[in-house]
Order: sequence, then structure tokens, then C-alpha cells
Amino acid sequence: MECISVFDMLKIGVGPSSSHTLGPWRAAERWISELKDQDIFDDVARIKIYLYGSLSLTGKGHATDIAVVMGLLGTDPVTVPIESIDTALEKLKAEKKLNFGGIREIQFDFATDIIFKKEFLPFHSNAIQFEAHLTNGKRATETYYSIGGGFVVKEELIHSKENKETFKTFPHPVRTGNELLQHCQEHSKSISEIVWENELSLRTPEEIDHGLQNIWSTMLECMYVGCHTEGKLPGGLNVKRRAFEMHQKLKGDVPYSNAQEWLESIRDTEVKFRQIIKWVSCFALSVNEVNASLGRVVTAPTNGSAGVIPAVLMYYMVIENHDADFDDVRQFLLVASEVGSIFKKGATISAAMGGCQAEIGVSSAMAAAGLTELMGGSPEQVLIAAEIAMEHHLGLTCDPIGGLVQVPCIERNAMGAIKAINAAELALDTDPKETKVPLDKVVNTMWETAKDMSSKYKETSEGGLAVGVFLSDC
Repeated sequence: MECISVFDMLKIGVGPSSSHTLGPWRAAERWISELKDQDIFDDVARIKIYLYGSLSLTGKGHATDIAVVMGLLGTDPVTVPIESIDTALEKLKAEKKLNFGGIREIQFDFATDIIFKKEFLPFHSNAIQFEAHLTNGKRATETYYSIGGGFVVKEELIHSKENKETFKTFPHPVRTGNELLQHCQEHSKSISEIVWENELSLRTPEEIDHGLQNIWSTMLECMYVGCHTEGKLPGGLNVKRRAFEMHQKLKGDVPYSNAQEWLESIRDTEVKFRQIIKWVSCFALSVNEVNASLGRVVTAPTNGSAGVIPAVLMYYMVIENHDADFDDVRQFLLVASEVGSIFKKGATISAAMGGCQAEIGVSSAMAAAGLTELMGGSPEQVLIAAEIAMEHHLGLTCDPIGGLVQVPCIERNAMGAIKAINAAELALDTDPKETKVPLDKVVNTMWETAKDMSSKYKETSEGGLAVGVFLSDC
């Protein structure tokens, strides 16, 4: 069983998709590294990239081709200046030359050297193949699979030995919700305390806190940018940004000049029921509008579902607990990541494999779990909250119009966030002895539902709203 850290489940990257953007970007970086390890990087004369299955069918809408190029240029999605992406792409298209790995120029035609192939490879629907033409006339090819959440593998058991060894170093190895509860009960600890101790086997306390602070800062900045940016989203659907106008109507009169001051100012606004719903929705929409415009977000656990966790955590900080600080953020993120890892181990977090239940459903479960522990819930109630949130996302399809992570994806984050809060409240009023559906059962059910789901509802834009709504209607 693979070892999954909080920093595997929550990654900083560039939108609009963890599986279609961040994954291919990372695959390109990894390919370059492997070419260097094989001592053939300097022998590469030309390259071609083949995108298969879902990466082909919705690749342009998800900026897969752009992500691959940025990876081949040697840039990092965590640190690359967002404004530099368009400039780099325009230069490459005009000159038809690629600064391979950021080191050496080779011939590259963006229009013809990235090939979209609709057929699906057997292992996973998100496949990308790199082909290097060497100066000696030989070819070197490598195939990678983007399996969701920015995770990239070459084959099913890649790094399995390494992961198993790392997994054994965890003082509390967890595969299922039931195992997690056993650790909590045996050691009389909360879920966040169990996860913290596991993380300590990989990093120092300072490194963990620094990483989590970066994740929260990115989430907060993303919400801030989204709430202060108006206009329309790129891609051709002409989707109007809504977070800006919602925020203008909700915000109070307290002045602010940065994201942290903005957070403090929201605590002074009106908090009636309708306003709360609107604030949560605004937070979620803001993140996914940034994501849709190739902005920097945190995969939580994916880019398409990146707005749910920030929105629910922000809700807690500005509505539920005005004294909330980084200690609360740490606790929330540790719990949420562990629940996400249980779904990844037992099912999938890839919409291309499981539909949107695997993205919005999992993110809602993660957020519900984190909120429940912050609200004083027991480990049993935390997992009940996760189960409730996922139970009411079962069967949710992934059918993006135009292959873009916009409609219905952005709104779904708002719905997932509201469901997460509702699930937490229901769980807090539930006696664990009376629960009928344990988390592990809903994880299994989600995976079985994913396998039964038609491929046209798995991020291919070949069914549902993607064909029911024409681009001309937009």
C-alpha cells in the first residue's frame, strides 16, 4: 500500500486541472530527468508528444498541451510566474524552437509535435507518451499516466517497493477508515494527532508547518485574487466571473490591503443564514475561477475541486471561530488529507476514472471531516461526516462543456462546500453507534459506481451537459 502524505494530497500548482494540467506538466519534468539519468538528454534532436484518451478528448480545454510545453521548458508549476506562461508560449510558436529543459534549444512545432489520439491505453484513460528522436537515428519513448490529483505513474506498481517501505515507517499505517479509527482508539488520539505523528516520520515539525503554511497562504491568496478579479474566463464559453460581484455585495466597510487583512475584515460582516451561504459560495467560486484562468491553486485533492476545502476552512475562520489561527488550519488540513488518502487508496480521485464523484465528492468528504474535528467531533463523527458528504455525491458525472473546467465544474465546488458543512452538522448530532453506513462502505461503493459508469461521463466531454449544451448556445 502506497504511502500518502498530506503534501501528496494537497499540492500547489497551476490550473485548470490536476490530472490534465499538473500531471502532464510533472510527467514532462520527470521525462527530462530520466533522459539525463540515461545520459541521452544531450543526444535529443527532436521530440513528439502523444496525448491519449481523456487527455486527448479534453486536452485543449484543460490546457494539457500548454502544460506539457511548460514542463519541457523546465519550469516548475509551484514557482513559475503565471504571467510568463503566455509569453513563453507565444515565443515558442513564433520561433518553433523549444528551450529543452531550460538548457538547450531544439526544433519544436507546437501545432504538429503534440499529437492528440482519441484511443484509450489499457492502464488508465489519461496517458501521455514522449518520443525522443536522437542524433544517432534511434528513438527513446516513455509512457506516463496522470492518475488524478497531480499523481503521475509509469505503470500500476511504480515505486511500489519504495512506497511500501515508507509506509512501514509510519507509526500508524492506515489503509481504511476502520484502521484509522483503531489507531485513534488504541492511542486515545484525534485523527489530526495520528496524521501528525505519521508526518513526523517523513519531516521535521518545522518542515511540516512551513509546508502547511504555504498551502494555506496559497489558498487564501487564491480566494483573495478571485474575489477581486472581474471579467470573463478564457476558453470560448464567455463565462462571467461571479465571485467579484458577489463579494462586492457581501463585503463590509472595513478597509484592507492584503489577503490576511481581508480575512479579518470579513469577520465584521453580517452573518445571517443567506449571507453565510453566499460567503461560502463566493469563496468556492473565487478559487475555481482562478483555476479556470490558469492561476495558481492548491489541488485539494484535484484542481477541478480546489475550491471546496478552502471555502469550508475559510467559513470556519470567518464565521464559526473568529479566534481561529494556524493551529486550526493545521488540524483541518491534516484531517482532510487523511480522508482524501483513504479514497485514493480504496477508490480513485480522478474524474477520468470515476466521474466528478471522485473529485467534488472526495473534496466534500475531506472538508466535512476537517470541519467536524475543528467543531469538536470525535474520530467516529469525523468519518461519519466524510461518509455523509460522499454518499450524496455518488454517481456524479464529469461532463464539462467544451472540455473546460468551467461549466458545471465551478458551481459544483460551491455545492460541494455547502454539502460539507451540512454533513459536518449532521455528523455532530449523530451517535456513532446508530450509524448505518461506515466510511469504508461508501468508499467501496464509489469505486464500484465508478467502474459501472459509462466512459462518456468520465471527463471525455462525450455525454451529459457536454453534448446537451452546444458551444453556440454560450
